[in-house]
Amino acid sequence: MAKVAVIYWSGTGHTEKMAETFLEAVKAEGQEAELFFAGEFSKDNIADFDGFAFGCPAMGNEQLEDGEFEPMFEEVENDLENKPTVIFGSYEWNDGQWMYDWQERCKDDGINLAADGLIAYDDPDDEALDQVRALAKSLLEKIK
Repeated sequence: MAKVAVIYWSGTGHTEKMAETFLEAVKAEGQEAELFFAGEFSKDNIADFDGFAFGCPAMGNEQLEDGEFEPMFEEVENDLENKPTVIFGSYEWNDGQWMYDWQERCKDDGINLAADGLIAYDDPDDEALDQVRALAKSLLEKIK
């Protein structure tokens, strides 16, 4: 049985909604998942999981949230090399450049991305949440 960590930061609740949907989708596939707010997760947790889903909205000038999420991700990213991982988040302005930058950063770190980063505009609608569910399945396939 796969065990997945879903780690997120959310200011408006939109990325939180995506994280909760991801968690439910993993569990619906009969696998284990645990939800962490960004400040609750550290590199000490990595050995306990087979795969990882990181969620963070676009903040400021198309960047990751820098109070809790960025420091946490900086701490863990080098320990995620070759670990099945997905990234997701929501945005409300610009074009989602933060996700493309984050995806390239992950690739440069040798992180095994199971799929391209998933973005949802504003409050995720049913179609966006279906994409989150598909992203969960992509991660589980990479873990097997």
